[in-house]
Amino acid sequence: MSRWKEKLIGDASFYKMILLVAFPIIVQNGITNFVSLLDNIMVGQLGTEQMSGVAIVNQLMNVFNLCIFGAVSGASIFSAQFYGQGNHEGVRNAFRFKIICCGVIALIGLLILGFGGAPLIEQFLNDESSGNIAFTYEAGVTYLTVMMVGILPFTIAQIYASTLRETGQTILPMTAGVIAVFVNLFFNVILIFGTAHIPAMGVRGAAIATVISRFVEMAVVVLWTHAHAKKNIFIQGAYRTLFIPKGLVKQIVVKGMPLLANEALWSSGMAVLVQCYSMRGLDAVAAINISTTVSNLFNVVFIALGSAISIVVGQQLGAGKLEKAVDTDRKMIFFSVVSCFVIGAVMFVIAPAFPRIYNTTDQVRALAANLIRIASVFMPLYAFYHASYFTLRSGGKTMITFLFDSCYVWVVNIPIAFVLTRFTVMPLIPVYLICQCAEILKGIVGFILLKKGVWIQNIVSDM
Repeated sequence: MSRWKEKLIGDASFYKMILLVAFPIIVQNGITNFVSLLDNIMVGQLGTEQMSGVAIVNQLMNVFNLCIFGAVSGASIFSAQFYGQGNHEGVRNAFRFKIICCGVIALIGLLILGFGGAPLIEQFLNDESSGNIAFTYEAGVTYLTVMMVGILPFTIAQIYASTLRETGQTILPMTAGVIAVFVNLFFNVILIFGTAHIPAMGVRGAAIATVISRFVEMAVVVLWTHAHAKKNIFIQGAYRTLFIPKGLVKQIVVKGMPLLANEALWSSGMAVLVQCYSMRGLDAVAAINISTTVSNLFNVVFIALGSAISIVVGQQLGAGKLEKAVDTDRKMIFFSVVSCFVIGAVMFVIAPAFPRIYNTTDQVRALAANLIRIASVFMPLYAFYHASYFTLRSGGKTMITFLFDSCYVWVVNIPIAFVLTRFTVMPLIPVYLICQCAEILKGIVGFILLKKGVWIQNIVSDM
């Protein structure tokens, strides 16, 4: 028993070190998701159709957001290990790579959403018995048109914030995120419902508030980074040239492109899954939206711990401390899974309370409550394979993470959902439950990969 305790549980200094990295991310993500919940509730007060239109657009925007995340993640593997090695020029070159790659993605995203956004929204509107399809479509198009303005500031903020985290500056990105979400909340109240001097704008107002908050976050992160250039060595001379050594570009492309492809395929896969669920009507779209928003609020712990794994374990691998990295990783995964047993239990008990806040039908509320409870039961499993993903990524095993994550969604989850929603009359809840049960195999695969230790390597030792 003591042997297992020694392997899985750290001492006070270990958890202090972990929390110093993870806590700012938990706070930032927690506040962001809490305000997103309030944002969602405020839009939900406008009606089921408006809420569904906004939810569909957010599903599409999430594909772009995660593509940006994938692009910065590829370079981030090298940033973390370069920083652990004390190589500031390496960090600077990884930062330049993020600028170029994310700039290209932002341009592509604008073109796709600008010319193809409306047809994509139509794919989620499958409730032929509803007379409010046109109303939902109009709300979605209105919301998307404004949200596209926020693509550039979001991209720039992610480039800077990710590099700051990888170089040990976790507080500033958290602060910028917190400021942004409160700005979003403030303008939501004013612009969605209006004041004595400002007319109510509904979903357009919600989009404008989000765009304003993204410009604020970008301004805080960028201005602070340049104002404290002595502390943030990577930014010194970062724009004198955008030249990056060919060897490093090749390494980032080889290691990083699978991450970008993974995020693109995974996020688009999630959108396709929602589109499959939408075959059960607008009630299903609204219920999935409520469930996802609430679940995101509770998922912040295992998501933050996954990010902490990529930073802490990546730095230890880059410093050549391979045995320490293995020990740290094992204890962090155990901590994440145990935490999610507790969090999942709380989420299960209070699940019915959240849907009652929304201005929607009793049927949507009941569906959403059941979806939240299913998600709560599977939360420890989500925590395990999320930590497995970031462990593999920290060691540069990006092709494996690509197969482990997005390929699994497209090969297993989507075919199951497609068949069940198009060739059976099975209700939404059992369809959703079956799709979540398919994740058990993914957890088993993650366990096998971790046990084999394929991720234990220093990928910057020769740079």
